Amino acid sequence: MPLTMKIQGQDVTVVEEFVYLGSLIHSSTGSTCGISRRSAITRAAMQSLENQIWRSRLAISTKLKLYSTCILPIFLYGSDCWAVSKTDARKIDALDQWCLRMLLGIKWYQFVQNDDIQRLTKQPKLTSIIQSRRLILFGHIMCKDDNTDAKRILLASPPADWRRQLGRPRITWLSSIQQDLKHHHLMLPEAADLAQNRPLWRMMSTYGAMQS
Repeated sequence: MPLTMKIQGQDVTVVEEFVYLGSLIHSSTGSTCGISRRSAITRAAMQSLENQIWRSRLAISTKLKLYSTCILPIFLYGSDCWAVSKTDARKIDALDQWCLRMLLGIKWYQFVQNDDIQRLTKQPKLTSIIQSRRLILFGHIMCKDDNTDAKRILLASPPADWRRQLGRPRITWLSSIQQDLKHHHLMLPEAADLAQNRPLWRMMSTYGAMQS
């Protein structure tokens, strides 16, 4: 029998993962499984349009608009909450290249460089878009009242007697934010203050995606 637990008098089955509001919640608390699920859904969506759209005689500019409007939102749903590891980032950029190559009709044996694909399409990397969305969410949280739970959790300091467990540190959303901020030469307290200026923060958050 599956393991169950009681919540408010109701038996609830304990599972390793489940989908909630379109996002995969996994017992590992990581984002890797959710990213893999979104990648699979995105690939299926691209393939379903291969004959009608990507192989059609539509202009590349039109295909790119359809890609940005119909395909990217499928993958990016909930991405502002992802904690992305280096392995995840490589898989995301590989998906990015796979989609753009299908859109352009470029086959693997044509040996076209990834940089050439980016220059031709002028599309920012998916990892850069995710970073931008994550920073925008961080700025939104920082603009909330100081007593808001989300803001208190992000800015809280660990207890004096706290010690990290042995082994490699777990990739968390906050550690991903701190890596994002390094690209802008910012520490967490400085970023929290800067985020109070909403227009400036949004412009800074989107700058990286535009430049990639």
